[in-house]
Amino acid sequence: MQRSQLIKLKAQLKLEAKKCGFADIRFTDPIIEKEAFENFKKFLELGYNGQMSWMENNLAWRGEPKLMWQDVKSIIVLAENYKPDFNPLHYLHFKEKANISVYARGLDYHKVVKKKLKSLSLRMGSMCEEETAVKIFVDTAPIMEKHVAQRAGMGWQGKHTNLVSKRLGNWFFLGFIFSNLDIPPDIPETDHCGSCRSCIDICPTNAFVSPYKLDASRCISYLTIEHKGPISQELRPLLGNRVYGCDDCLAICPWNKFSKKASEILYSEQSKKSWDLGGLAILDDVEFRKMFVGSPIKRIGRDRFVRNIIYAIGNSGDPSHESILKRLIYDNDFAVSDAANWALKELGKKNG
Repeated sequence: MQRSQLIKLKAQLKLEAKKCGFADIRFTDPIIEKEAFENFKKFLELGYNGQMSWMENNLAWRGEPKLMWQDVKSIIVLAENYKPDFNPLHYLHFKEKANISVYARGLDYHKVVKKKLKSLSLRMGSMCEEETAVKIFVDTAPIMEKHVAQRAGMGWQGKHTNLVSKRLGNWFFLGFIFSNLDIPPDIPETDHCGSCRSCIDICPTNAFVSPYKLDASRCISYLTIEHKGPISQELRPLLGNRVYGCDDCLAICPWNKFSKKASEILYSEQSKKSWDLGGLAILDDVEFRKMFVGSPIKRIGRDRFVRNIIYAIGNSGDPSHESILKRLIYDNDFAVSDAANWALKELGKKNG
C-alpha cells in the first residue's frame, strides 16, 4: 500500500477502534530500544521475577519482535479502560472482607479484549484492497508490552513500572495487533511523573528498589497470584486482606483524576461485591471453580486462593474463624495447612 493509503487506513482504524469499545489506539514500529531490553535482562539476572521463570522463555524475542514474526512492520496498541467507580483503597479497611484487585472482579479481560481485537482485525482486513496479515496478543507472547506502548505514545512507564496515560490514568489493559503493513508510527510518550513518588511510598511491602525498579518477588500482586507454596512469614502480615492482587500503587496515582469510568459492563458487574473470608476459606476445588468460572481468579486454583484467604483471616484479628482454621490445618495442601497454623497463632496473639 502507498503511504497516502496507509495514512487513510490509520485514520479509519482510529474510528473503528472506538466503535469496538477501545479507549485509545496508537501505532509504532517493531523496534525495541537496547536500553529497555538491557534493563529487562538485568531484572531477570537479579531474580526480581521470583518464580515467574516463564519470563526467561524466548528472551531474544522480547528484544526483537521480528524473531517472533518476521513479517511484522508495525504494531497497533489498543487500550481497554477498566477504571472503577469506587476507591479500591477503601476496601482495605474492612478486614473481615476479602479484597480482590479491581481487574479481577469481573470477567477475565483476556477474553473480552481478545474478542475486540479480532473484531478490529476483521474490519482492518476489509478496509485493505490487498491481502494483509495480522497477529493479535493479550498477555500471550514475550513482548515488552509497556515499552512498546510507550513508543507508540499510549503512555509512559511510571515509577511503579506500570503504564500511565494522561487520558486514562493507569486503569487500562493493553492489546496488540502485529501487522505486515508499514503504518506510520505515532510519537513516543515522555515521562510525566515529575517529583511524585506516591506509588513508591504506599507500597506495603517496599517492593520498589528505587523509582522505576520493581522487585516483583516482594509485590503483593505477585505473591498472591504467581507465587506457589507458603509466602515468607515476614510478608504475610503486610498482605492485610488482599487475597488476589493489589491496587495500591495504581489507585494512588494522581493522573487517575483525568480518567473516565469504564464503559464495559463485563468488568463492573461485581465491582462492588464483597466476599466474607469465612465463606471463601471453606471452598473445595469444585466450589471454587464454580464460583470463579470466567474469572481470572480461577487460574491460580483453589489451594493458592484459600492460602491467601487464610493469611487474610490471620490478619483480621477475628477469633470467630478459629474453628475453620482448626479444620484447615489438616488440609492436603501444605501451603494451606501451613497458613492455617500461622493464622491460628496470629489470632492467638491478637486475642490472647
